[in-house]
Amino acid sequence: MILLQSHSRFLLDNLLNRLQNIEKAVEADYHWAEFDDVRYHIQVTMKNPHILLLSVSLPTPPPETVFLGGLPSGAIEAIKAAYGAVVQILDPPRDGFNLTLKLNLSKLPPDEEYKHALLVKIASVREVVLGAPLRGILKKLVSRTVASNTDGLVALVHRPNESFFLIPQADKVTIIFPMRFKDSIDIVLATSFLQEFVEARRTAGLNTAPPCLWSPTPPLELKEAPAEALSANAGFVTFGKKLDRTVCSLSTFHAYVSYHVKCSEGFMHTRMRRRVESLIEVAFPFSFFSSS
Repeated sequence: MILLQSHSRFLLDNLLNRLQNIEKAVEADYHWAEFDDVRYHIQVTMKNPHILLLSVSLPTPPPETVFLGGLPSGAIEAIKAAYGAVVQILDPPRDGFNLTLKLNLSKLPPDEEYKHALLVKIASVREVVLGAPLRGILKKLVSRTVASNTDGLVALVHRPNESFFLIPQADKVTIIFPMRFKDSIDIVLATSFLQEFVEARRTAGLNTAPPCLWSPTPPLELKEAPAEALSANAGFVTFGKKLDRTVCSLSTFHAYVSYHVKCSEGFMHTRMRRRVESLIEVAFPFSFFSSS
């Protein structure tokens, strides 16, 4: 199965192109949107070709999540830790955006490999910002600084007006995704996919992976969650154990499932078309060939 990359390919291509043509002093003004309604805006002026303004609009948070100043908890600290002196956070951000970063391309490191790695990290700003609360909780788990009496339910936004839930404990963090799809066919395919996803862990080579469960009804861990946040039509997926290296995979899990559902749907449509064409060819050989 294909795992989604954490960085925006279009953003990375623009950063690399800007760096290669920085002496040409060409203006840039691009708007685009990616999955889960994350929107970007890049702006560069001829007056300051070394300065790039990157604005990001995040999915609309549901009521059960906590945003501080338009950003998830820990996002500012995560940005500073990831980008250092290369990036400056503008306050307030551009109108219509949750975050605006000022990138000084002249401060990029001279080492080409390190420079490229930093640009990939900048292109992963979505994961850095939305994954900040999850990363903070997992770091506490790894360092064993989670309080032993912790019994809270943490809601994190990952799609417009939709959240997934974390239940931090002293020795593990449980993550639960309510899975929602609009199309009836997508609901059927996603439900089947998620059930197989859980079964796959029982195969050889995957039995050491973190526990994964699927249920058609909300798990008991979500008893304190608001009812409107639990309206899932494709069940609930639960991950457990120690997940300190899975921030990107978890923050893009719904998009990952949606991608494979659409691929499966497209594959079945292709097979059906080919089957229909072969039946027509057998049933009406003369008319089929005469029409072609």
